[in-house]
Amino acid sequence: MGKIGMFNTVRAVFKRELLSYFNAPVAYVFIVIFLLLNGFFTFFISHFFDLGQADLRSFFQWHPWIYLFLVPAVAMRLWAEERRLGTLELILTLPVTVTQAILGKFLAAWVFIGVALLLTFPMVLTVFYLGQPDLGPIAMGYLGSFLMAGAFLSVGAMTSALTRSQVVSFILSVVICLFLVLAGFPPVTSVLSGWAPVWFVDLVSATSFLTHFLSMQRGVLDLRDLLYYFSVITFMLCVNGVVLQSRRTS
Repeated sequence: MGKIGMFNTVRAVFKRELLSYFNAPVAYVFIVIFLLLNGFFTFFISHFFDLGQADLRSFFQWHPWIYLFLVPAVAMRLWAEERRLGTLELILTLPVTVTQAILGKFLAAWVFIGVALLLTFPMVLTVFYLGQPDLGPIAMGYLGSFLMAGAFLSVGAMTSALTRSQVVSFILSVVICLFLVLAGFPPVTSVLSGWAPVWFVDLVSATSFLTHFLSMQRGVLDLRDLLYYFSVITFMLCVNGVVLQSRRTS
């Protein structure tokens, strides 16, 4: 019964938060910007049609960099806004556990980003129009992109709990996520390989969002990639919980 009650509470928080996104014009602005950036980088920077390839590699390669700024923009309001308005203390006094509040808010934001990602489906129709694409890399690319967005979001949720300033939360989140992207960026690993031992380069690369996303983008479903993303999300949400719990008991 306890588990059912917890699920219902998380669902209530999730529903409230998700509806709040679509009741505000900011949500639609985010979706439009996300779609425009994807289209611009894919068609005008990567010259999608000139490549003559029926795949979405030129589409997915920009996702880490688009998420780097857009996902922290979504995440920065999760807790910082509650602290600024003084409603965080109210939420923490309600019959809602910190875990339930964190899960409800995080899942709502993740689903919202997933909706934006889902609206890029015309890209799939485009590659089918151009040829006979391999569905494996496309499906894994979308799954990897969604999981990576969740990892970005968990970092943003954690930084949002640390401060009442959305701007500070945004900057902290971008800096942390930039490190987690650049750790697997080929130019960076090439520089490291020039002086560092192979095991160290592999260790640094293994901490990167980019490394695991590129693996899935190639159509490879490796449990280590799934474990990595869920580990990052779990760790960041646990830190989020520790921060909020400290405020609840202080």
